[in-house]
Amino acid sequence: MTTVDLITALFYEVDEQMAALPKHPEARLWPSEVVTLGLLHALKGVGNRAFYRWLTRDYRPLFPQLPERTRLFRLFTTHQDWTQVFLAAPTVLGVIDTYGIELIHPMREGRSPQQIGRKGLSNHRWIVGGKLCLLMKPRSVEKLGCLYPVEIFPIERILDRALTSRCTI
Repeated sequence: MTTVDLITALFYEVDEQMAALPKHPEARLWPSEVVTLGLLHALKGVGNRAFYRWLTRDYRPLFPQLPERTRLFRLFTTHQDWTQVFLAAPTVLGVIDTYGIELIHPMREGRSPQQIGRKGLSNHRWIVGGKLCLLMKPRSVEKLGCLYPVEIFPIERILDRALTSRCTI
């Protein structure tokens, strides 16, 4: 699942739930677009400027009426109650995290044709291996997918695995 697919699927689900809300005559974005962007901001987990740069650089065609940065974040603040409906309730015991698993030392990378894993950063250290993502809930631990390559582990992969293939361990 690519990022465009994720954004499209997220927008579809939000728009289905918010179809009854009309667009203000002077607004540039529909309410479902504001909520989708708010959810993306929450999922991306970066600062306001970094999120806006990422959005305008890579996904401007998906949101052609995107307002200026400060106006967009004012919209998020004004309509945060819409976005809160779609976010999971915070729990004390619910945690999701990734763990880097080093299979070989980085100096030994590429010596074997049967090498498993690739070189990448995990916790500011170079490792050759992968990452394991675990979602811990109050009564269970779920493994989201298997071992991912270290250098490519975006939030989209976590969400894709969380939505499609859950296996309780």
